Amino acid sequence: MVTTTSSTAPTYSTAGSPSAAQDTLALIGRVLLAALFIPAGFAKLMGFAGTVGYIGSVGLPMPQVAAVIAIVVELGFGLMFLVGFKTRAVAIGLALFTVVAALGFHAYWSMPPEKVMVNQIMFFKNLAIAGGFLAFVAFGPGRFSIDKR
Repeated sequence: MVTTTSSTAPTYSTAGSPSAAQDTLALIGRVLLAALFIPAGFAKLMGFAGTVGYIGSVGLPMPQVAAVIAIVVELGFGLMFLVGFKTRAVAIGLALFTVVAALGFHAYWSMPPEKVMVNQIMFFKNLAIAGGFLAFVAFGPGRFSIDKR
């Protein structure tokens, strides 16, 4: 529930059912997070050989299998998250995938000095994204989702 105080700033109730504003913000949050994963998954699918080559270049094992997993997670889970279907389970999968990607592709602590800064930023960006997914695990997708229909 949204209430206003004498300062006219809205406050959001944590008791009872979520407000329309909270449901709208949850939808916007799902759209913004999915916008990072769906195009990336589609690009990996369309450029499968390049994706396999890139995964292999960082020394990860079984690059073809890893590429398929990345496509399924980014494109498949991304679409499911976007529409709010099995949101909590999908958000856990996306959070884990994002942390694994951070560790595998942005290990700034073992990179040459000229690559440290950008990869440190990317590493912590991935952790922040994982945190966003965990918030959806905790609070759900909001009313504008398949899960709530």
